[in-house]
Amino acid sequence: MTTALNIALSKGRILEEGLPLLERAGIRPTENPLKSRKLILDTNLPEVKLTIIRAADVPTYVQFGAADLGIAGKDVLMEYEGDGLYELLDLKIARCRMMVAEPKSLASRDDPDSWTRLRIATKYVKTTQRHFAAKGIQTDIIKLYGSMELAPLVGLSDRIVDLVDTGNTLKANGLAEVEHIADISAWLVANRASMKMKQQALKSLVNRLEQAVA
Repeated sequence: MTTALNIALSKGRILEEGLPLLERAGIRPTENPLKSRKLILDTNLPEVKLTIIRAADVPTYVQFGAADLGIAGKDVLMEYEGDGLYELLDLKIARCRMMVAEPKSLASRDDPDSWTRLRIATKYVKTTQRHFAAKGIQTDIIKLYGSMELAPLVGLSDRIVDLVDTGNTLKANGLAEVEHIADISAWLVANRASMKMKQQALKSLVNRLEQAVA
């Protein structure tokens, strides 16, 4: 009897860049996930299914065993506080960086080494708190869900912590990158119980993905 395996994939850039990677690993959904309204998709491998969910939900699905494997951004994993999952493999897709940014007018005369207290808008609350606490800097954090660049423009915060790819959105809104927090990419994560119970099937799938990344 074959062992059923479920891979949770997050919507958006990770899905777009993850599909060619899965294809190289010999895993092809039977319908186009970018067009289909289905959330669980069969693949050319009868034992492997794909579940398409919101990025922030991938670690939860994997931790609680609703998915055996998941593909999630390192930014999501850094924010997630549960355990019960293993980070197995950097898939080297959906790359960007997590940065502190501020208005250019402030950046021209600012020295991050002189920071003592900051007012920051971000959706990465826990990561931001950890980063600045490690440097002994107090933070007032305002949680936002999008359009971070707007916060300094309307006086909601002095600075933002956000993901940056090309940096064009920051530039267009008069902001500059001033401090690097982390390099971000998509990672393959696994449910701990599945790693024991479905060891052979998972190992085979992970090997395929390792070769696809290489």
